[in-house]
Amino acid sequence: MMQARVDGRVVAQSDDVIECKGYQYFPRNAVQMDWLEKVAKTTDDLACPHGVQFYDVVVAGKRHQRAAWSYEAPRPEMAQVGGRFGFWQDVEVQ
Repeated sequence: MMQARVDGRVVAQSDDVIECKGYQYFPRNAVQMDWLEKVAKTTDDLACPHGVQFYDVVVAGKRHQRAAWSYEAPRPEMAQVGGRFGFWQDVEVQ
């Protein structure tokens, strides 16, 4: 069972995690979606060929900017993680 934790709280947990290019991707139904807030896309985000969408992770009033992401339109080499969520920065995945 893999977990993504921030500030001691589990933001995602699943046995169905896919590793891709050094990151772990959790299925949407394993993520505390009420803790994720979609953020405006930057110029770099818009240039991403996979349609990346970043999210702030907000736990107990503390905001972790752009700490989660999902690919909305992945190209074939990333298709297996389409619609799943990756985490980084303040979020520990193990």
